[in-house]
Amino acid sequence: MRIYAIGDIHGQIDMLHAAHARIEADKKRVGDPDALIVHLGDYTDRGPDSAAVVQLLIDGLAEGKPWIVLRGNHDRMFCRFVRNGDAFDNDHILSGKSWLNKSLGGKETLASYGVEATDFEFEAGWEAARKGVPMAHIEFLENCPMSYEFDGCLYVHAGVRPGVALEDQSEEDLLWIRNGWLDYEGELPWLVIHGHTALEEATHFGNRVDLDTGAGYGRPLTAAVIENGEVEILTDDGRKPITRAEPRS
Repeated sequence: MRIYAIGDIHGQIDMLHAAHARIEADKKRVGDPDALIVHLGDYTDRGPDSAAVVQLLIDGLAEGKPWIVLRGNHDRMFCRFVRNGDAFDNDHILSGKSWLNKSLGGKETLASYGVEATDFEFEAGWEAARKGVPMAHIEFLENCPMSYEFDGCLYVHAGVRPGVALEDQSEEDLLWIRNGWLDYEGELPWLVIHGHTALEEATHFGNRVDLDTGAGYGRPLTAAVIENGEVEILTDDGRKPITRAEPRS
């Protein structure tokens, strides 16, 4: 049993094409063309072409490609702004910065749709977004699932609340969790494959694997293969072992 996963994409369409190419090369090598590919969310913001990333995912699913497309917190922020002009998520963005702030990247997302917006000119930006962003893209992202379970692994954007059954996990935790999660070293019902927290390289922490390697900041986009409980990173030269975190003393 094998499955592939791709970390946070953040509008990097060229990197996504390259990640898919690495996966297809591995599928061909092992003779498993129908193996699933899980995309871990955050298709939008920061990078240059969120619109193309979302369209590629829509088209791929329509063509029947074996893809799972999970929702990320940045995708939710994008949808909330286009739906109702909500530029803040004060429960999670403690700095008080808006979605249109450079650090969050909403302005770049709207630009990929040909929409100009300025931070703190929210009414004008919202009006332009409602006209320029296809509602099909918003509806697609809003309907993406937040988790996928397969062969002893749980795929989710941010992580889970330890000790809480999957059906009782909150949307806020699945999309945003860090506190009480990143420092948790206990056992879980699954090996959790996630993104959301950008690292310099994909890392296996024993009970979880973080595949977000900062594509939104111009760093590489990681694709991995999970097979029989083992995780390897896909490169242009084939598979390589994933980095494993040192145990805490």
